[in-house]
Amino acid sequence: MKYLVIYEKSSNGYSAYAPDLPGCVAAGFTLDETAELMRGAVAMHLKAMREDGDPIPEPSSEAGLIEVPTA
Repeated sequence: MKYLVIYEKSSNGYSAYAPDLPGCVAAGFTLDETAELMRGAVAMHLKAMREDGDPIPEPSSEAGLIEVPTA
């Protein structure tokens, strides 16, 4: 499965979250570090959900870019 992950720049690095997996977050100093931590976070999150007998949500979030005039 592929889940959307949102990365946000912070004052000291990056943070990330998966909208389809509430509570699944990660933070790191670089984008690459944050992405690697997020892969682990998603894997652990899904494993915990399976162990608890929770249903695994289907990926449903999408992202896009919207261009707007600057003036």
